[in-house]
Amino acid sequence: MQTLTAPASTMNDTVDFLPLQGTDYVEFYVGNAKQAAHFYKTAFGFQSLAYAGPETGMKDRVSYVIRQNKLTFVLTTPLKSDHPIAAHLHKHGDGVKVLALRVDDARKSYQETTSRGGRSYLEPTVLKDENGEVVLSGIHTYGDTVHMFVERHNYKGPFMPGFRKWESNYNPTETGLLYVDHCVGNVGWNQMNPWVEFYQNVMGFRNILSFDDKDISTEYSALMSKVMSNGNGYVKFPINEPAEGKKKSQVEEFLDFYDGEGVQHVALATNDIVHTVNELQARGIEFLSIPASYYEDVLDRVGKIDEDLAPLQKLGILIDRDDEGYLLQIFSKPLEDRPTLFFEIIQRKGAKSFGKGNFKALFEALEREQDARGNL
Repeated sequence: MQTLTAPASTMNDTVDFLPLQGTDYVEFYVGNAKQAAHFYKTAFGFQSLAYAGPETGMKDRVSYVIRQNKLTFVLTTPLKSDHPIAAHLHKHGDGVKVLALRVDDARKSYQETTSRGGRSYLEPTVLKDENGEVVLSGIHTYGDTVHMFVERHNYKGPFMPGFRKWESNYNPTETGLLYVDHCVGNVGWNQMNPWVEFYQNVMGFRNILSFDDKDISTEYSALMSKVMSNGNGYVKFPINEPAEGKKKSQVEEFLDFYDGEGVQHVALATNDIVHTVNELQARGIEFLSIPASYYEDVLDRVGKIDEDLAPLQKLGILIDRDDEGYLLQIFSKPLEDRPTLFFEIIQRKGAKSFGKGNFKALFEALEREQDARGNL
């Protein structure tokens, strides 16, 4: 693994022209937002937050907003077959459309990024209601994915103008999910470095970790990845591309079934991964299975941890360590019938890395699933 870190003097002297406060929300385009909201509430423990649709003046689509701690999902469905979102769904299936980033100044964020080559998605737009105002702007990134810049410090409503509070009698208990840790994008052959340059030049991110096909490979497949991080480290976007192997890699399978580049998975943070995964499994979420042999020598590799190993092994939770501490992580199976979007659950105990020591076990587990689908 190659770790890339800018010299301290360079980092300190560089002005962060795009200061980000973190992920504001993740918006999914889905075939049936009402059913998807029910699923995420039931299976993941989200709570009802806000709704927009014909009843609120939005005639062409509906959006349900759900929240758990600092984690906000927006689920959006078109109401007519000729709507652009319908074309997006026909091509990609359900998946992530918007990675929204909270900023102090959406106008300045737009100007800074578009002046550096970012392609405009939404010019600065002010939304107002009796609760104040939200300023939105946006740029395109890989595939049909976009970044929205959200300025909401002058707004007191549940989500944003155009939405009304959504109250429900059905409110399952939370599962301990806290916030977005990182979002991983899959891009096409030889497209990783161009998108790394996009995040460096347009958004001022840094490449903090790089993995090549020697780091991320099995007997059959390989990929390469670079992790991009904004200045304060609140937002991290690993970018994957395929690498040559004997058979089809997980990135190639994603690109085939998503029909293009897009968000492969969203990593959700928790402070108690055993509790969270127990809850998710009890509610029907399926995770990749890890062979018992992984746990025979894992503590020899990672050293002492606070948790008992037996519950981690029972659940299939992976463990890795870096110079800062260790992490616990687990990966769901795809949540859609197309083998595209999945979720990672992660608990960091000081570690800043992404589980390099788990890559082989993880990718072999993914390959077993690919093989069962006939796609390896």
